[in-house]
Amino acid sequence: MNSLVIFMAIVGCVVGQRGPYRQPTPGQPIAILRQSQDVNFDGSYQWSYETENGIAAQEQGVLKNANSPDPIEEAQGSYQYTAPDGTPISVQYIANENGFQPQGAHLPVAPPIPPQIQRALEWIAAHPEPEQGQRPFRRQ
Repeated sequence: MNSLVIFMAIVGCVVGQRGPYRQPTPGQPIAILRQSQDVNFDGSYQWSYETENGIAAQEQGVLKNANSPDPIEEAQGSYQYTAPDGTPISVQYIANENGFQPQGAHLPVAPPIPPQIQRALEWIAAHPEPEQGQRPFRRQ
């Protein structure tokens, strides 16, 4: 009997630590608690929403270089939710001419470049190969 009580206490602690995530029942509607959007004539915009199951997102965008031949749309925002294992996920991002650039504690990070490779890359950048059709040495 004591083993059953201890087992149930451990299960209760584990379930209690999982956080607010609850698996939705298929077909069950999820209420939107807050939602807004605004689109302006200059190409800028913003939107946001939050749902009852803990999902939230927001974004702002602007048209850069609007009067140039190459206008660029830039957006920045964030989203958050709770993963099925109870882990809170939060991502901040910017998207522009350099691509989509997310940041978040759960995202993997590339290891640093080893010093030998970094020196080799610097040497290659300082000593470019001659273009095709050009001779690297002059004849005398």
